Amino acid sequence: MAETVAGQDGKGQALAARLWRNRWLLGAGVVAIFAVYFFAGASVYVLVLALVALAAAAMLSTDAGRQPADAGAAIEASGLQRLSGEYLAAAVADPLIIFDHSATIVHANAAAFAAFGGLAPGMSLSLKFRAPEMQALLDGILSGQVAADAVDYTEKLPVERTYRVSASTVGHATGLYVLVFKDQSETRRIDRMRADFIANASHELRTPLASIAGFIETLRGPARNDPVARDQFLQIMQNQTGRMARLIDDLLSLSRLEMKPYLRPGTEVDLRQTIDSVIDSLAPLASENGVVIEREFADGPLVVPGDRDELFQVFENLLENACKYGQSGGHVTVSIADGQDGQQPGFDVTIRDYGPGIAEEHIPRITERFYRVDVESSRTQKGTGLGLSIVKHILTRHNARLSIKSEVGKGAAFTVHLPAR
Repeated sequence: MAETVAGQDGKGQALAARLWRNRWLLGAGVVAIFAVYFFAGASVYVLVLALVALAAAAMLSTDAGRQPADAGAAIEASGLQRLSGEYLAAAVADPLIIFDHSATIVHANAAAFAAFGGLAPGMSLSLKFRAPEMQALLDGILSGQVAADAVDYTEKLPVERTYRVSASTVGHATGLYVLVFKDQSETRRIDRMRADFIANASHELRTPLASIAGFIETLRGPARNDPVARDQFLQIMQNQTGRMARLIDDLLSLSRLEMKPYLRPGTEVDLRQTIDSVIDSLAPLASENGVVIEREFADGPLVVPGDRDELFQVFENLLENACKYGQSGGHVTVSIADGQDGQQPGFDVTIRDYGPGIAEEHIPRITERFYRVDVESSRTQKGTGLGLSIVKHILTRHNARLSIKSEVGKGAAFTVHLPAR
């Protein structure tokens, strides 16, 4: 009985609230109805009916305003009720595993099967993931010490991958928990590359700086009054500053190439003219090293899409290396021929030296930054260890590729495969 009375009181309060929210509308309507009653001579019955209709309209207007929101909420609720946990897990791109209070797998999505394999409902997570960090994560969640936690986890097989694993409870008092694996492998790889790059660049700069600092100290001390030693040390210092300047220029070139990975369309390069310019610019270096540069160019137009300055830098780096490291062979051959790839027309530019060659184990890594086949020889030849890396970046921008063939004692051939369109 008390509940009935309470319910009636609640309805009455709701009705009163609706009337209060529409008090201005009611007031205006009452004034209008009484005006019609007094001035138009309407009957009392008409007056009562008009007042009742006005009150009903005021209450219905509030309900009508609420109907769209209520209908939207009802549609949303019914849609979510039709979704199962399996569908929601499948919609997650990252590996996801749902487990219960005993660390037993209840469900794993397709991404989890692809990443880890061998997963099945009823399997123990503790047995599947034995790493200490994963055990600690599961223990913390299942013990109720934390509602959510995350750790870094590395999966060794079949391919090493690093994940950021997040664990949390599902809902309230459901007895279910979820693991989500966010793949961090590419991010970690880039971080390692960046750290290695900075370390290598710092090392390459530190060596000449240490040399210059040592010679300055000597010139200010024991060699202060020794003209011969002073001239010798100043020459060495000049060489070292030139080495640092070349390194900085190459670092800036790499940075610019990485900032604009896509080639501007619509420009064409005449290979014959460009390579002739490269040969002319390196003629003094070839003469200094006792190397003769020979040309073997195909007939007809040799035009490819690309950036002339960047391709000039590619052939300049390759030809300069051939003159420096292949000087014992006495000559270098630069040839342009039709591309050998039948699927895509183009041109092959080959720069071949007849020097000591490159051992097979070095060829796959020779375009890496700061990688050197012979450190002492490279530094003696004023190399920075970045030239072939710059070549690779430029050719990637031109949808081109570099192939290297070499045999120890018989020289090396660097071939640039350029598409014609």
